Amino acid sequence: MKKKLWSIVSSVIGTILLVMICLAAFIVLSSRLSGGEPTFMGYQVKAVLSGSMEPTFKTGSIISIKLGDQRTSYKTGDIITFRMEDKLITHRITDVIQENGQAVYKTQGDNNNGPDLWTVPAQNIIGKYTNFTIPYIGYALNYANSKAGSALLLIVPGILLLISAFRSIIVAKNELEGSKA
Repeated sequence: MKKKLWSIVSSVIGTILLVMICLAAFIVLSSRLSGGEPTFMGYQVKAVLSGSMEPTFKTGSIISIKLGDQRTSYKTGDIITFRMEDKLITHRITDVIQENGQAVYKTQGDNNNGPDLWTVPAQNIIGKYTNFTIPYIGYALNYANSKAGSALLLIVPGILLLISAFRSIIVAKNELEGSKA
């Protein structure tokens, strides 16, 4: 009985791991092929690579952001992700300023002593933080987006699928031989 239970549990865990690895491979490969970030129903997942927003979210976490467009408006207190000189930054809006009829945003990281030295024009904003965070997964996501991580995400699922196929063949062969005896 214990052996059968252990077999079922190990099969379930193996299947879950295989699905997670394949899902991660799909996300990374689809983003590489499309040349952009993977988006699901208007949301994106971003890895947190610095401590500027601690304790709101920790370094190494992943956060979800709701993508914005030109009509989206933001207010003081919103946490936004924006592009600044080829970097993605996620900080809190501390002030909304009108310049030439356009809104620009003053930002600051929660863990920083003072406001950022720049203002963020609306066209640089990618989206708004949705209060969804998973700690530590960002380290894996960041690695998966590297060349070595992408290669690993191609090789590991392939090897796991081959092992699973051989295991199924061996189990089927043993069951067939057992039924003949």
